Amino acid sequence: MLRFGTSSRSRRSNARNWLPQALRDVLRRARDRWRRPRQQRELWALAPASPKKIVIGSAGSRFKGWVSTDENVLDLLQEETWSPYFSRDDLDAILAEHVWEHLDAGEAKEAARICFQFLKPGGHLRVAVPDGLHPDPSYIEAVRPGGTGAGAEDHKVLYTYASLRDLFVDTGFDVRLQEYFDEHGRFHSHEWDPADGMILRSKRFDSRNSPGQLFYTSIILDALKPDPARAPSSSGAPAAPT
Repeated sequence: MLRFGTSSRSRRSNARNWLPQALRDVLRRARDRWRRPRQQRELWALAPASPKKIVIGSAGSRFKGWVSTDENVLDLLQEETWSPYFSRDDLDAILAEHVWEHLDAGEAKEAARICFQFLKPGGHLRVAVPDGLHPDPSYIEAVRPGGTGAGAEDHKVLYTYASLRDLFVDTGFDVRLQEYFDEHGRFHSHEWDPADGMILRSKRFDSRNSPGQLFYTSIILDALKPDPARAPSSSGAPAAPT
């Protein structure tokens, strides 16, 4: 049986789910009002910085060298919320862990387009989403749209490595798959660098995993904006199985 709700982020989500929806909405609005001024100050301070690295849909997560933001500050679907802080071709890196599954197909394409526009040539977007090819049925039941896991009531899409890769390739990105299950239940991974974007729900960093047992993983990919000054990068060819 898959051990859901045991990571620190999941424990917080599950605790909130016991509260009435009206109270959860009040607490969320209060949290967002408290975080917003700090996030805005940090974005303004980022203007002269190099490199410029931001987290989208951070849900309170903070990483050294990255500016964390939430939807009420940077909206993936509202370009006008980005333009006060960034110009085109401005960002070095964007991180989005378990965000894209909350967007429908049209929204996912628009979000990818906006990220592409604001990334520098050679910059990257690291994305993680639940893995629709995970071989454990209890994992799928928890993460599918309308599933039993924390936040799944708002999930719109359950991606596979191919459907997620194609979304970003169609936007113009070069794609490198970092972690995923394939159609045969085999897990593939590269030793990606957390300095390029920490993914907590991953093979190495999710506390629910143990040697030889992958209870919770994600599809993780890097979408790179092509740089004409550099040699072409590799596409999303499958990594060697682990």
